[in-house]
Amino acid sequence: MSAAREAGDAGFDVLIACAFNYDALSTEFSKLGRIAVLKARMNADLHMAEDLKNTGKGNLFVVFGEPDIDILNAETGEVLGPREKTKGPIRIKVNGVDVFHPNSGQVRSDGAEGIACWFIDTDYNEESFFVRHAYFLGANDPYKSLKITLKAEINLEAWESLNSDTSRPFEKPKSGRIAVKVINHLGDEVMKVFKV
Repeated sequence: MSAAREAGDAGFDVLIACAFNYDALSTEFSKLGRIAVLKARMNADLHMAEDLKNTGKGNLFVVFGEPDIDILNAETGEVLGPREKTKGPIRIKVNGVDVFHPNSGQVRSDGAEGIACWFIDTDYNEESFFVRHAYFLGANDPYKSLKITLKAEINLEAWESLNSDTSRPFEKPKSGRIAVKVINHLGDEVMKVFKV
């Protein structure tokens, strides 16, 4: 926060924070007064910067936007508004995610096909993310890839419940919070916390 204040005092409009990873609380901090705070995720290769040869490929920093998520009433399928409450079970639908490409300066909005996998902590405690639901999307036949990786047959019906942009129904958590983590095909990840 002191960096954002300093940026504001110097007349800047945007502060870019760089880190190898961000905790869930940082997802709620995107602005301080008039200063927009952008979170750039640094590539883990920077840990080994002296040992790696620079090939000019890959991004050292990625500004990865928030996932586009809808919270659905599990019984009716209707999208719940930000302040709308339901007593019954809910479902999560992931619509896509935005990624900023520093090489081109463009923001690319990907639909669900741009997501490799996504996870839900259905009772987020604000300290640790527990994967309680896992879903796998993406290109290049992930079912076949998983079979090869596991060296086993996978029940197709079970797979189809995991190969979805919409979660299975679950009860609203006692904590009142859920967290959704999305990972794209480049390994970039973002997490967003929702009050339900």
